[in-house]
Amino acid sequence: MDHRRQAKGSNPSREFRRGQNHMAAPQKDAYSRLLSQHHSSKFRSYLNQFAQQQQQIEESHGLAVSDTIPDTSEVPSRKVENEMRETGGRNGYSSSPNKGAKAESTLSLYMEKLNERGEAGETLGVQQSMAVRQRHSKRKDTNTSQDGDVESGGEGKQTGSETQQHDASSFRGPSVEIPRLLETSVNKGMAHSPRQGAVFPKHSSDGGPESVQEQDKKKKLKKMQKKGRRDRSEYSDGDLVPAGQVPRSSEKQSLSDRMTAGQSPGRGSGSNVTPNDNGRHRNNPGRGRKRQVFEPYMAPQDVSAGLKRSELLQGPLRINPKKYHEAFLPSPDGLRDIFIDGIVPRNRALNGDVVVVKLLPREQWKVIKPDKEGDSDAPGGPSERAGSAAPGIITVEGGSPDLIIDAQFDSDKDGPGSSLLHSSVKKLNLNTAGSACPENGATPTSKPGAIDPRNLADKFLQRTAKVVCIAEKKHSRAVTGFLKLLPDKEFAMFSPVDHRVPRVNVPLQDCPENFSARAADYANTLFVCRITEWRDDSNFAEGRLAKSLGQAGEIEPETEGILTEYDVDFSEFSKEVLGCLPQSLPWTIPAEEFKRRKDLRKACVFTIDPATARDLDDALSCKPLPDGNFEVGVHIADVSYFVEEGDALDSTASRRATSVYLVQKVIPMLPRLLCEELCSLNPMTDRLTFSVIWKLTPQGKILDEWFGRTVIRSCVKLSYDHAQSMIEAPEKLFSAEELPPFSPEHPVDEIHQAVLNLHSIAKQLRKQRFEGGALRLDQLKLSFTLDRESGMPQGCYIYKYRDSNKLVEEFMLLANMATAHQIYRSFPDQALLRCHPPPQTKMVDDLLEFCDQMGLKLDFSSAGALNRSLNDELGVDEYSSARKEVLTHMCSRPMQMAVYFCTGVLKAEALFRHYALNVPFYTHFTSPIRRYADIIVHRLLAASLGCGPRVSLCQSDVQKQASHCNDKKMASKRVQELSADLFFAVLVKESGPLESEAMVMGVLDQSFDVLVLRYGVQKRIYCNALPLRDFHFRKVGKKPEMTLIWAAESETEAPVQQELSIFTLVDVVLKAEGPMKYSAILKRPSEMMS
Repeated sequence: MDHRRQAKGSNPSREFRRGQNHMAAPQKDAYSRLLSQHHSSKFRSYLNQFAQQQQQIEESHGLAVSDTIPDTSEVPSRKVENEMRETGGRNGYSSSPNKGAKAESTLSLYMEKLNERGEAGETLGVQQSMAVRQRHSKRKDTNTSQDGDVESGGEGKQTGSETQQHDASSFRGPSVEIPRLLETSVNKGMAHSPRQGAVFPKHSSDGGPESVQEQDKKKKLKKMQKKGRRDRSEYSDGDLVPAGQVPRSSEKQSLSDRMTAGQSPGRGSGSNVTPNDNGRHRNNPGRGRKRQVFEPYMAPQDVSAGLKRSELLQGPLRINPKKYHEAFLPSPDGLRDIFIDGIVPRNRALNGDVVVVKLLPREQWKVIKPDKEGDSDAPGGPSERAGSAAPGIITVEGGSPDLIIDAQFDSDKDGPGSSLLHSSVKKLNLNTAGSACPENGATPTSKPGAIDPRNLADKFLQRTAKVVCIAEKKHSRAVTGFLKLLPDKEFAMFSPVDHRVPRVNVPLQDCPENFSARAADYANTLFVCRITEWRDDSNFAEGRLAKSLGQAGEIEPETEGILTEYDVDFSEFSKEVLGCLPQSLPWTIPAEEFKRRKDLRKACVFTIDPATARDLDDALSCKPLPDGNFEVGVHIADVSYFVEEGDALDSTASRRATSVYLVQKVIPMLPRLLCEELCSLNPMTDRLTFSVIWKLTPQGKILDEWFGRTVIRSCVKLSYDHAQSMIEAPEKLFSAEELPPFSPEHPVDEIHQAVLNLHSIAKQLRKQRFEGGALRLDQLKLSFTLDRESGMPQGCYIYKYRDSNKLVEEFMLLANMATAHQIYRSFPDQALLRCHPPPQTKMVDDLLEFCDQMGLKLDFSSAGALNRSLNDELGVDEYSSARKEVLTHMCSRPMQMAVYFCTGVLKAEALFRHYALNVPFYTHFTSPIRRYADIIVHRLLAASLGCGPRVSLCQSDVQKQASHCNDKKMASKRVQELSADLFFAVLVKESGPLESEAMVMGVLDQSFDVLVLRYGVQKRIYCNALPLRDFHFRKVGKKPEMTLIWAAESETEAPVQQELSIFTLVDVVLKAEGPMKYSAILKRPSEMMS
């Protein structure tokens, strides 16, 4: 059952009326929901524990319960009920608005009754206990406000639960009375109701007194739970308050907390801690300090020592965007990722941060069942098993996660004790039998039917850990989101769009001037907030508003928000940077440069790029030789000539590290004067280049190789479409009108023949590459057509990878591999190369087992074997490419990212290998306009050839820059994906609904994932969102299958049955859901057939 949680400053009577007559809207922020569930379960369990201890004392002393009934029990039951309702949410523990006189009076009556030891109230006490229990079993109010958002405040609240979980802090009598009360209760054997201060006898579910055996049984269970909570207190999420609530006020500490700490309310800091408390309340708000939520970070010297002794592990943190309570760390041994279960164990680290973690004991590792762990993405329903889906399914969802935690608990037949705590903690932590941390932190053997990880083989376990230190804050700490006004507070609550980031308290002075008076006007306004601090005693971060972006759902504000969150610098270049550029324009190549370079201006050199490209950094040439061979050249813009090492331009380029390509524009790494003019290999213009020239046989065998600085003059700018037309029509005589402007020195037929020769050699090179063991995992890429005036998407299409693309790719790969060998030979400890580690072994094993059940024979023994099996297993019908796409997504899951590195850091050459290309050395040389790593490689290459200064970067500098380039490349890739998602969501909204065939990619027990074939997007479809009469999930071995039974559309029709499994074809409709979200709806089989 959900219990009332109301923000400070809100109207209790208004909230109560709404709680009676209005079902609360679902919360908008699932992060707050998760925190709420964790905290409320821990608080309820603590109060249960306290009440149980008092009951145990009572029974051990054998005293009559009637001795402890206060005079307040003589109040008519209806009046008592009304008073308790009025106390529903003022503060976390005691909600009564009349705290002073009323609480003091109640305490006085209570103390008088204790002294009198009267017996007259026993019957009324029993009746009151039953009445309260019955009343609270019916309450299902949530802590959401009327608009569905979470009530919030700066000094938060905690709430009680059932009858014996109500707060006792309403008895705020003189401080000297509290120890006396505790002493009296111990001596007299009383069991207190923490909220009302009354003492009730324990009753069984049928209203009668419990048997001694039942009470003993419960006491044992309580002790086990208590021990488990103590063991888990260091890493459990139970300490968290809902995001939408905030920690308790220091002046409103609960009586039960004070009594447990063994201190009177008026005393100083918490030095008196009972043995049972285990230090959990040392930072008690009642002592002027907030309770510690997160562990303090480990000291740097301890971290260093722990890493050296391999007691600690370090790596980048990856937070699941759909289930953000789950985080992972790559395992150093390449096995299954290390699992970090919950927000508290994550210890304030954000996605992408490099963290240091400590492994938890083996008994707390996550048990991986043969049919795998749970998934809880089904909206409004019970959790699903993620293992039902094919391993490696990647579901791209727009907007917030679909995670919804069911917070409605059934009433306890055994009282507000074990089963409520058990169910609530289970739902909060989303832990099934295979969860990392058993309920309440107890070892798995402490609950019936649990699996003890200590008795399982490693293959059935996933190691779990907690963060002890953030080694490097890679996350930008800048987030986009919305503001919410908090009444009577000096700050506002900022709710990030990304639910992996906590809510943030921001000062009101940062908000718009009229925000306090007209907060509703800003409900749909996107803001940027920068997190400045996140203390270990707070569930909320602190931050400052950076700027207002505009209305949510509009392309430019959303785009700016994406760029800001991923720390993409899209500001204008400074005057200092622009001062590093040539000042006299138009610029011409100095005469002395011609003496230092090979002059290729007469050669037939041309570019092949996308039609809209403006930064042309590579060109090709192909000259037939008299002996039947070819002289093939790859010519790359000599950016390092303009970007001198160490100047302001170089510093800015190294910081940006890459250009970022959005749907509607490019955020350049270099000023546009360089990107689009001085370095861009524009046609019929002299340009400085770095060239690799080979003598190749028609079969692609390299006979000779030359590196050097050159000068070229491109004769034409071909698009991929132009080159493709030439490849597809080798005999055609192209007219001048069919091509872009070209140099009269090189006629069209010469250009055409050069393209055909390059294509012929590229086919040979590609064939040899894949025969030699290369792998390519192509994934669908969505492209858009935009309105020239508005910039809005008019349509979209799947980008086709054709022979013209392959032509350019083969020669760029050849140049990169050749350059890698050259710079490594010259600088074995300083070279910047690019490696691709092999896939993670454990994930590969899981995928192979799944594919075997599916009847698919994938061979992961090598990259080449995998490539062959992907192409051989899927047939040749019209849907074979779709099946390959589905399987490619599965195979992409175990793959690791390719990364830049310095050769001096990795001592073993075997670690240099590029898995997918299956080559020993590889680097990036061919795109210096848009990648800073290529500029470093150019400098190394020039130094190795003696045509440039020696690079001043030391080994550590190269590695540091390599790591930075890795981070920026990954961020750029993610921004590009989000930009495409944004434009597609706008397209669905403006042009939808959109219909398409789709192929099932994975089947869960209440939903399934589909690949929408026309648009290349993946969506999850939930069964409870369809007009079904029923559905059935089953597994045949490891193969998941589902039967959908569609409700009849009329009384005369029979229900329609539909079978789903991996690779099943279905029809779907994409429909807009709000400004930036869309969903996929499965069409009825009858509609599909019609």
